[in-house]
Amino acid sequence: MLDVDVRAAVFLLAEKGHSVRYIARLLKISRTTVAMVLGSQSAIVPVVARRETCLEYLDRIRALNALCKGNLVRVCEKLADDGVNIPYATLTGFCRRHKIGVEPKKPSGSYHFAPGQEMQHDTSPHRVTIAGVVRLVQCASLVLCYSRMQYAQCYLRFTRFICKVFLTEGMVFFDGAAETCMIDNTHVVVAYGTGPDMVPAPEMAAFAERFNFKWAAHEKGDANRSARVEGPFWHIESNFYSGRTFASLDDLNEQLRAWCVRNNATFKRTLHASHVELYAAEKASLRPLPPYIPEVYCLHQREVDDRAFISLHRNHYYVAAALIDEKVEVRESVSEVRIVFHHQVIATHRRLEDGLDVDSVLPEQEAERRRLRQERPMLAEEDTLRAAAPELAALVDLLRGASGRISDRIRRLHAMYLEYPTEPLITSVRVALTYGLCDLGRIERIVLRNIAGDYFNLPIPKEDPTP
Repeated sequence: MLDVDVRAAVFLLAEKGHSVRYIARLLKISRTTVAMVLGSQSAIVPVVARRETCLEYLDRIRALNALCKGNLVRVCEKLADDGVNIPYATLTGFCRRHKIGVEPKKPSGSYHFAPGQEMQHDTSPHRVTIAGVVRLVQCASLVLCYSRMQYAQCYLRFTRFICKVFLTEGMVFFDGAAETCMIDNTHVVVAYGTGPDMVPAPEMAAFAERFNFKWAAHEKGDANRSARVEGPFWHIESNFYSGRTFASLDDLNEQLRAWCVRNNATFKRTLHASHVELYAAEKASLRPLPPYIPEVYCLHQREVDDRAFISLHRNHYYVAAALIDEKVEVRESVSEVRIVFHHQVIATHRRLEDGLDVDSVLPEQEAERRRLRQERPMLAEEDTLRAAAPELAALVDLLRGASGRISDRIRRLHAMYLEYPTEPLITSVRVALTYGLCDLGRIERIVLRNIAGDYFNLPIPKEDPTP
C-alpha cells in the first residue's frame, strides 16, 4: 500500500497535467495503482478493516491464558479441545495486539553522572583457553561512570579476598576512587538486604572506609542501572579474547591490563572523546588514595607437620625443620604465601593454584630438606621392624625415601607386623620389593591373599556319639 507522501505526489503531478503513464513511470508504480489513487479523490491512506477470527473468543482466551499461566501452546490445545481450531501463529499475533500475557515495554532511561560521582563494579563468567585448556574464569571489571575508564582482570574464583585485591588494584590504576561504588547485590559484598536496604559485610564496609567511598546496590532486575560496567563485558569477550593466546592466568591478566590501557586511549565516536581525555576532567573530583595502602592478604593459622610443611588449599608449602609441630601464621596474598613465626617472615612462596596437591620448596630450602630426610629420628616401631627381618628393614628404607608422613606409614607397617603371621607378611613384602612397591594398602591385600583359608582356620568340634 502506498504511503501518504506518494499518494500526494500522484495528485500533485495530475494537477500539473501529466498523464497516468508519465506519473507511473516517474514514481515507479503501476498505472493501475495511479488510477486507483486518482479515483479515491483523497491522499489519505485508507484504513483496511480486517475481521479478526479470534475476536469472538477474546474473553475465553483471556481466561485460558490466566489458567495456563501464559503458556499459549496450552491455550491453543484447550481451544482445540473445545472445538475452536485456531492456528498457533494466529493466536500469538492476536494476543500481542490485544496485550494478553504481554507486559508493556518501558522506555529505558538514561543516567547522567557528574565527575567523581560513581564507579560501578561487577563480574562475568567467561570461558577462556589458557595453555591449551578451556578454563572458566571470573572476569571482574571496574568502571568510572563519568569518563568510562575501565579496569578488568580475570580470576579462577571471586571471593571477598579477591574482591578487595581487585578493587585495590583498580583504584590504584585510576589513582583515586569515586564517591559511590555501585554493585548488583552480590553476596561477595552484601551481608543482607537488597537495593537501597543493602547492608555490606563488616570487612567490606571497613574496606570502603579505608578508601573513603560508599557501597550502593541497585534494585533487583534493574540491570540498566549498572549499564556502565555491564556493556564492556561484551567488548572484552568479542574483542580481547579473539585471536590471542595465553600461556597462564598471569599472562592473560597482563595482556588484559595492557588492552584496558589501549582501549581507554581510543577515541569514542559516541562520546566525541577518549576515556582518557574525559578522565583528565574527572581526576580532580576523585577521592584521593590513602597515604599508605597496606597489602591485601588473607590470614590463616597452621601447624607445621612432621615433614616441615604447612597445608593451604590442598597445596603444601615448606617452612623449616626447626618449626615442626609449631603454630605459624600464614599470610596469603593474590601472588604470594608468606609464613610468619614470632613476627618474623620464615619463608615466602609463590602462591600455587588451589587444589593442585603439590609441594612448594624454595631453592634455599632444598639442602635442609635433603638433610632432614637423612636425619629423620628413628621410631621405636622402626627398631622392631628392622630387627624382625631384612625384608622389613628394606621396606622401611623405601618408606623413608618416599614423600608423606613417614611416622604414620611406619606405625601402620608395625601394626601389620603385629596383626598378621610373620612368614606370610615377609613373603608379601619380598614380592613388593621386587617391583619397588611401597603402598602399604596393596601390600596388605597381598598378605590377605596369601593367608586366605589358613588364617583363623579353626577346627570343627566332633559330635558326641553318646546320647
